[in-house]
Parts: sequence; C-alpha cells; structure tokens
Amino acid sequence: MDDYLEQILHLIEDKGYARAVDISKNLGISQASVTNMLQRLDAEGLVKHEKYRGTVLTDEGQRIARAIIERHETLTRFLRLFGIDEETIYRDVEGMEHHVSRPTLEVIRAVADALEADAALLERVRKLCP
Repeated sequence: MDDYLEQILHLIEDKGYARAVDISKNLGISQASVTNMLQRLDAEGLVKHEKYRGTVLTDEGQRIARAIIERHETLTRFLRLFGIDEETIYRDVEGMEHHVSRPTLEVIRAVADALEADAALLERVRKLCP
C-alpha cells in the first residue's frame, strides 16, 4: 500500500495526474494488480479512483503519502552521512522504510541532524564504521 500511495503522490506532483498505467509501469506491477489496489485504497478512503479517468489522493491519503516520503528521505539522508553507495542505500531503505516505527524514525532524524550540524562529530562517528 505504501508504495502505491508514494507513487501516486509523485505522479500527481510530476504530471498533475496519476493513471493506473503509469503506476503499473513505475512499480513494475501488472495493471490489473494496480487497479485492484486502487479499488481497495478507494474503499479505505485514501484515494478517489475513477476508471479511465485517473486517481487522486484524499486528504488522508495525501497525509500518509507525505509521511511515507518523509520516512524514505530521512533514512536516505542518514545513510548518506556514512558514505554508503546509492544503490545500497536504495535497497536498504526500501527494506527498512516499511518497518521503522515513528519513535525510531525520530531518533534517526535527530542523530542525522546532529551529525550534519557538527562535522567533527560526524568524522568521529565515521571512524567507528567499517
């Protein structure tokens, strides 16, 4: 569900609309699977989906999608601090982002903020890493 909401928000921001065919292409999932999920998200009140017309996020869907993107960006920002390559970061964040709790994410954000604000501290921490 998270990947769908995130993708819908990205498409709307990039193109002004989100169609099942675009979501399918971007996620590498069959259009039938996307349509089924869109119907489910519609029933849950997270999107408004009209066949052949497109999909928009409800206020609640948009709130959740933005939180998903924020979580993704926070984890990515944190891992970049340690010089991890982008491909590894992408794979790891895709695995972690669906499981990290809000309190843990807040700790990660606070640590990232502190490390970004203090270059000497960041360097000391980097020396601890393999």
